[in-house]
Amino acid sequence: MSELFSLRGKTALITGATRGIGLAIAREYGRAGARLAISSESAEDCRRTLSRLAEEGIEAIALPADLACQTQVEALADACLAHFGRLDALVCNAGVAPHLGPLASASDADWELTLTVNLRSALWLSNALLPAMAAQGGGSVVLMASIAGVRGNKGLGLYGLSKAGLAQLARNLAVEWGPANVRVNAISPGVIHTEFARPLTEQPEILQRRLALTPLRRVGRPEEVAALALLLAAPGGAFISGQNLIVDGGTTIGDGN
Repeated sequence: MSELFSLRGKTALITGATRGIGLAIAREYGRAGARLAISSESAEDCRRTLSRLAEEGIEAIALPADLACQTQVEALADACLAHFGRLDALVCNAGVAPHLGPLASASDADWELTLTVNLRSALWLSNALLPAMAAQGGGSVVLMASIAGVRGNKGLGLYGLSKAGLAQLARNLAVEWGPANVRVNAISPGVIHTEFARPLTEQPEILQRRLALTPLRRVGRPEEVAALALLLAAPGGAFISGQNLIVDGGTTIGDGN
């Protein structure tokens, strides 16, 4: 393996790591040599994921947490640092989309859950972990945003607002922590073949319309997002910070032809 993509001797915490993009990132980080802490709100899902990773020769620990609860998020950060003694890479991948439809139809509970899990939890984790990263000489943070945060959307407006906030959070934290060699970036996937995207991918008519607007004419794969997340945490990405990197097969630049 090229040293540009090696995470040997590094530690990483990945939220939303039991399926989809988060699991793909955990696999790639583990294969690159990182010691892993994986998290989701389900302890059982975490246990199953540890077993799957172990079968592939990847060792990890599970730190379940409900990211809607600030005390649990802070306890997650404390437990991670207590176990590893340091943290080199943080991936805030967990996200929810409880509301579908016009913004005016979103309830207060929809707003609270979406903004807390998708945005505030990333800030809570960053506030808890970036000082330790800075003290050890640097590190990397990857915030999982979405192309829903870079353009208007009739059905996912609330989700898009939270993801646009994540991209801005990456820019702000990159400026604040850059002098301490802490790099912060966002990744904005398009439609990726995951359980999260099933409401779209399992409706052929809707999917075909979407693919017609995507120059590559296909849905993305989780590992294609994970590869970028690996670059951002590895030496090869050491001069990338404050960016919102789009992985969408060209959807956001397509002209519909």
